[in-house]
Amino acid sequence: MEKTVLVEISARHVHVSEKDLFTLFGEGYSLTPKKDLSQPGQYACAEKVQVVGPKGTLNASILGPVRPATQVELSLTDARTVGITVPVRESGDIEGSAGCKLVGPCGEVEIPVGAIAAKRHIHMTTADAAKYDLKDTQIVKVAVKTEGRSLIFDDVVVRVSDKFALAMHIDTDEANAAAVPGSCTGVILD
Repeated sequence: MEKTVLVEISARHVHVSEKDLFTLFGEGYSLTPKKDLSQPGQYACAEKVQVVGPKGTLNASILGPVRPATQVELSLTDARTVGITVPVRESGDIEGSAGCKLVGPCGEVEIPVGAIAAKRHIHMTTADAAKYDLKDTQIVKVAVKTEGRSLIFDDVVVRVSDKFALAMHIDTDEANAAAVPGSCTGVILD
């Protein structure tokens, strides 16, 4: 059985805590959902912030809902553009990561940690994991066939939860390396 998975591009974005949301957009502010994402309950917001480092500034969309801690997910190219060095980490693993400044219409927040390059990963349910004979935190390879730039992604972490929907996420640098046209189908290799 071929183990196929939708491969999606996760562009630079920010997850904010409620406290930082209020600093950036005003006390009592609520995020404005703009577009549902493939993961249940997750959405792109109308709100954007500036990500500021010692060498530059980039605009980034906020993804909702609010989180316990603010986190900035950049590609390695984005990080170089703003002048920070980010570790490749799983989402939520921000201890000891890079800091940066976020600027919104009502204020700014200096986060001492929270800027990462997201480790490429596959979200799947327990049923998906059983079907594909995979386990949470297992590392796999995924083959992506594209016009002239097919490649195999190694070091892809499997993340299993019944709160997820089956999809692999790569950042814009990785998508450009494989000429992924927005999304495509990958094959999980043994």
